[in-house]
Amino acid sequence: MDKQLVDGFLDCVREAGRVVREQWNDPREIAFKGRIDLVTQTDLAVERLLSERLPALLPGSSVLAEESHTTLVPGDLTWIVDPVDGTTNYAHRIPMVAVSVALWRGGRVELGAVFLPVMDELFWAVRGEGAFLNGERIRVSGEAVMQSALVATGFPYSFYAEIDEVCARLRRVLLASQGIRRMGAAAVDLAYTACGRLDGYYETGLKPWDTAAGWLLVEEAGGRVSALDGDYALGSHMIVATNGAVHDELQELLRLGDEV
Repeated sequence: MDKQLVDGFLDCVREAGRVVREQWNDPREIAFKGRIDLVTQTDLAVERLLSERLPALLPGSSVLAEESHTTLVPGDLTWIVDPVDGTTNYAHRIPMVAVSVALWRGGRVELGAVFLPVMDELFWAVRGEGAFLNGERIRVSGEAVMQSALVATGFPYSFYAEIDEVCARLRRVLLASQGIRRMGAAAVDLAYTACGRLDGYYETGLKPWDTAAGWLLVEEAGGRVSALDGDYALGSHMIVATNGAVHDELQELLRLGDEV
């Protein structure tokens, strides 16, 4: 991929992260999109910045962003933007917060970045060229034993509609693994899987901006991403992302059958 495009893209993502850092200690202006689904002034400020800057990098491109979207389907050349993934964390000043941006072109993610501005960790990947953290190449873990695997998950905003399934899967994975972590930001979970801090991750009910960049990170770091059954696609009900070695076993744990 063109180096000038990648460099300009990463500069935009860093600039977006600076907005998050600069507003970190400001009073929060919080609105509710749902019972537990928040939006803050920082989400809106970061989204405005990226919506202005990204199309200039690639003439003819559009933006599909969380706070201003009118569709969940990206066009042929689309920047997919989550301005602040982990807004609830941000509202409570928990630093597991990320700016997540991906370039969707020709029906797949070609370029992606997940920036944790409070931690100053910038993950990015270019299709066919690998995945990186602050300039250093990253790889998924080599853990092949589920009992020793650390797995992350998250809970959908509509958890009350599928609470039995959420709890049944949580119980099965917790009993079979080394433990479960709940970061509160899908992009962070995917980035951490890509760099080997986590061995696997699963979640339901996510939107394209939650997963697009992290999906590419995991695959370019040597991992595997799927749905519960079959290939993952933007909008799939569940995402399962792992180092590859524990993927089949994690998928099997998540298939509940007649348990609920």
